[in-house]
Amino acid sequence: MNKHITTYGIIGNPLKHTLSPVMHNTAFKKLNVDALYKPFPLQDDELDGFFEDLKKEDSPIFGLNVTVPYKEKVLKYMDSLTPLVEKLKAVNTIVINKKRKLTGYNTDAPGFLTHLTELGFDLSDKRIVILGAGGSARAILTTLCLIPERPQSIKIYNRTSSRLDHMLNEIREYVDVSIVEPAMSVDDLDIELADLLINTTSIGLNEEDPCLVDEELLHSNLLVYDLIYNPAKTTLLKMAEERGARIANGLGMLYYQGVLALQHWAEDVEISDQIKNDMRQALEKAAYV
Repeated sequence: MNKHITTYGIIGNPLKHTLSPVMHNTAFKKLNVDALYKPFPLQDDELDGFFEDLKKEDSPIFGLNVTVPYKEKVLKYMDSLTPLVEKLKAVNTIVINKKRKLTGYNTDAPGFLTHLTELGFDLSDKRIVILGAGGSARAILTTLCLIPERPQSIKIYNRTSSRLDHMLNEIREYVDVSIVEPAMSVDDLDIELADLLINTTSIGLNEEDPCLVDEELLHSNLLVYDLIYNPAKTTLLKMAEERGARIANGLGMLYYQGVLALQHWAEDVEISDQIKNDMRQALEKAAYV
């Protein structure tokens, strides 16, 4: 790595599907900033060394995104957390200042809500179903419990029930989760009665992945939101579309959280609507062309 180029990036595993570099490198080019955004695929046992290097004075890295499976694991490396992260306990954006101090942010939750608003979906009094119990699920679930326009109910399922129970017990300490009910199986989610189904798992990244949901449960009054954006239509979304449901992938959430992340990294820089539009076009071109 060129030590002189200001570097940003994303850590996670796997990262072969990430489109974040396309979006942020487009922004840097349009802003005429001498900076580079790149993927940092890391194994679990590489995290300690990576963050140790990150805090060294000669590190060129000043901002990071965090994706699966490290959104919760990076908490221990942060020097400070925003009030939202204190509640969500999941970090997806890191700002590193000149003193090499790390601040953990979460732009996933506001990015998700902004995309739902764009889709015209009002969360008030709705019945929500969530698949998964990772960092994204934690951020979305906690946010849905915190917002004034709270849903009527949230049912959530994870293949490893102990992980789900652990997550809910942690969230329960600082957030009212009375509207949340864990499900023992997908059949217990009552998808046929739901208004919004959110897949936060990585199942669907590969074409050979099985679908977690029975096609017969999907219906035309349902919005199916899959956080996966590459491929553009997972098996779940294809099935949902065939059943007449509205569908959305995570590209909109990726875009909105990316704009917020960029603003955190470039506090003193004006990010115009034109640059934001360029970021989104670059994303869509990379994802769909």
